[in-house]
Parts: sequence; structure tokens; C-alpha cells
Amino acid sequence: MAAADRTADRSALTMARMLGGMGALHFLAPKPFDAIVPRALPGSPRTWTYVSGAAELAVAAAVALPRTRRAGALAAAGLFAAVFPANIKMARDWRHRPAPLRAVAYGRLPLQLPMVAWALHTARAAGRDDRP
Repeated sequence: MAAADRTADRSALTMARMLGGMGALHFLAPKPFDAIVPRALPGSPRTWTYVSGAAELAVAAAVALPRTRRAGALAAAGLFAAVFPANIKMARDWRHRPAPLRAVAYGRLPLQLPMVAWALHTARAAGRDDRP
């Protein structure tokens, strides 16, 4: 395996571990996730917490496996974009909290762009692996 392929593989596995860890947290400690579910979504916040946690776990598994990595990485890009409204809600809800907490909430907003870019890069790298 070439060095570039090993780097792409490590990057994808890092993404899979991150998604898997966050997905598991949705089930292990759901309350913080419930709090950032946008009010406009129908149903209970807990249901959305569990659905998004399951989605993160599924996407993590897809990214981890070379055979499904391209599709998983594209799904990850969509997932990272889909959770942006929750990050906006968190920033809005935390605007009166102490400065370090506000910094965390506001800092999450611009991080979504590099996360989407990372996922798209991972999908492109996986697509190169599919060629004969």
C-alpha cells in the first residue's frame, strides 16, 4: 500500500472512530443532544437524538469499511451538513453562558465546513481506490 493510500485509510478510520464515538454518546448521554434539537422538528427531541445517533453509527461503519467507504463518506458529508441547525441552536441558546462555553458553542459553527470538506475528500480518495 502506497503512503498516500495509508494516509487516506488512517484519515477515514479517524473519521469513523469520531462518528462512532459521537453516535454512541447519543445513547449513553442523550440529554445534551436533546437540548440542541431544533424546536421546529416534529416529535420528541429524544427520538431525534436516537435517530441521529443511529445515523452516526451507521455512517461510521460505512466509512470504516473500504468497500462502503465512498458512500459512507458522502453520507458523512450530508450528516455534517444536516446537524448544522443543531449547532446554530446551541450557539443561540448558549449566548448568555460564560465566555469559555460560548466559545465552544460558537466555535462549532465554522468547524462544520472543514468537516464536510474532510468527508468529501475521503469520498474522493475512496473513489480512486475503486478504479481498475
